[in-house]
Amino acid sequence: MKITNVEAFWLRCPIPKEKQHFSDYGLLTNFDMTLVVVTTDSGLQGFGEAKAAVGSSGSCASIVSCIENEIKPILIGKDARHISRIWEHIYNGTRDHYALSRGRKFPILGRRGLTVSAMSGIDTALWDLKGKALGVPVVELLGGSCREQMPAYASGGWAKADAIGEQLLSYTSKGFSGVKMRVGIMDETVQASITRVKAAREALPDHIKLMTDAHGTFSVPEAKQFCRGVADCNLYWFEEPLSPDNRAGTAEVRASTDIPIAAGESEYTAFDVRDMIAQRALDVIQPDCAIIGGITEAMRVAQLAHTYQLELAPHCWGSAFSFMAGVSVAFASPSANVIEFSLGGNPMMYDLVQEQIAVDANGMLSEPDKPGLGLTPNWAFVKEFKQ
Repeated sequence: MKITNVEAFWLRCPIPKEKQHFSDYGLLTNFDMTLVVVTTDSGLQGFGEAKAAVGSSGSCASIVSCIENEIKPILIGKDARHISRIWEHIYNGTRDHYALSRGRKFPILGRRGLTVSAMSGIDTALWDLKGKALGVPVVELLGGSCREQMPAYASGGWAKADAIGEQLLSYTSKGFSGVKMRVGIMDETVQASITRVKAAREALPDHIKLMTDAHGTFSVPEAKQFCRGVADCNLYWFEEPLSPDNRAGTAEVRASTDIPIAAGESEYTAFDVRDMIAQRALDVIQPDCAIIGGITEAMRVAQLAHTYQLELAPHCWGSAFSFMAGVSVAFASPSANVIEFSLGGNPMMYDLVQEQIAVDANGMLSEPDKPGLGLTPNWAFVKEFKQ
């Protein structure tokens, strides 16, 4: 399984007007992603996603350049089966032989940021390749599934206070037993966020899990005020209350409330997550396979969750490829309880691949059972929306 080619495609697809939403990122009119394709000498291909932004929209030009001009020359001719070794090759650069012989990292300067995002897409593609070559789903390569099914939660919730209940109930009518809504600076005031959450909780049945996500936009005092204001709303978690640059502040917020704090989607490598755990900054860890360092690094984060008895909830807002990567990690991890399922306008989840991704009538996802990630690109879609 010698690698003969590595390609990266920046795809940008317009979101239909009726499915657009407004948040702190503004009005999202397009969905961007970087599709990574690794080809072997047998013609077998693996697919992954690399992200330039946590949300739906962002320029992927730098990631494409990094993959095709910096990483591709390192990989041509290497055995695609050696996923862990390739991870070290990319992360440590010309000193990879020291890293492999001494058992510790000698990283390149780009050990965070878009270089690691680029690595993420390649790593996921390699796992996809290996699963296809062996005829088994990626979850089997990760140790097998811990469960046959897992509940998904509907991720959306941008409506104003007078409509948020209706919007979230439209999610639960599809079978979802958990829903997530956005709060934070998009509401202008903390009180407006509190009012929206109270309206949501009042509209939802008691058994429905309610999560909130501030996208890292509150200050420490604002996040504390928010937590006090929604203390009686039985939130399942409060996600990214502060900027990922303020881990100490996030720990301060966590210490001030009984609401579980979730974070990690903006972090690069398990080292970043280790530091958050050391600062007692979170209860729920949310690695994104298209950002953290691929499936390889997401599984290392999953082991941290297991070791420190924290919940694992991979960030799955992206294309079908990063979604199925996160699903594979979640099913292989005893610390995972729920899967994020995007309810926003997302052509990369549905139109980019030939397979249909859906939950059942009870809002449940079944363990993956197709070789690799189980996905096939729609090449006509790729050709149409390639930048």
